[in-house]
Amino acid sequence: MLDKRSFDSLGNADHGWLKARHHFTFAGYYDHNRMGWGALRVWNDDEIAANSGFPPHPHQDMEIITYVRSGAITHQDSMGNKGRTAAGDVQVMSAGSGVRHAEYNLEPETARIFQIWIQPRTRGGQPSWGAKPFPKGDRSGKFVPLASGFAEDGEALPIRSDARVLGATLKAGESIDYAVGPARHAYLVPAIGAVEIDGEQVHARDGAAFTGGKNIIITALQDAEIVLVDSE
Repeated sequence: MLDKRSFDSLGNADHGWLKARHHFTFAGYYDHNRMGWGALRVWNDDEIAANSGFPPHPHQDMEIITYVRSGAITHQDSMGNKGRTAAGDVQVMSAGSGVRHAEYNLEPETARIFQIWIQPRTRGGQPSWGAKPFPKGDRSGKFVPLASGFAEDGEALPIRSDARVLGATLKAGESIDYAVGPARHAYLVPAIGAVEIDGEQVHARDGAAFTGGKNIIITALQDAEIVLVDSE
């Protein structure tokens, strides 16, 4: 079954410098029906104003994946890492036993990101950070693992969870299918464009949740860029 969460139904926060939509319960937004999906705990759709950002703050025991939709963000953390992640790139921070980090938009334009939190398979461990470009042309007509806890996804950024974050781009009229394994949970969001799944239209920044044991066929109604999380 497809459970569609339209963009207008998502949690909403406007801090001036940050405009956020929450697919799941987060901070001041609470919905007992949207506490997460499998190991996926947070999916925030953030717009960060130019020359602003998140000051240093702590995290622990969470895999935090940032998918940059437009603009760029600059990361700094207590491990000494610093890096700029631009549109089309992905960064992963494994918070492990604890880390402090900041995410700034040092650009003259708004940065638009998906921030995805996935629960790790075990608590603790040494924190880590990494980033990598994933050219959209390499994802044309197929899903490509962007972050993964499975060794066979060797080109993906590693995470410490039995989960995958995948990306695909589709031209209008193209279709791809994805098999959601038994006891798995899939959550899909078009970053741009609109798709149809099981006769249901899913527009840019809507969410669509699927239970396991199902093969889903995704057809692009417009040129589309898709992000999907598959977790336990």
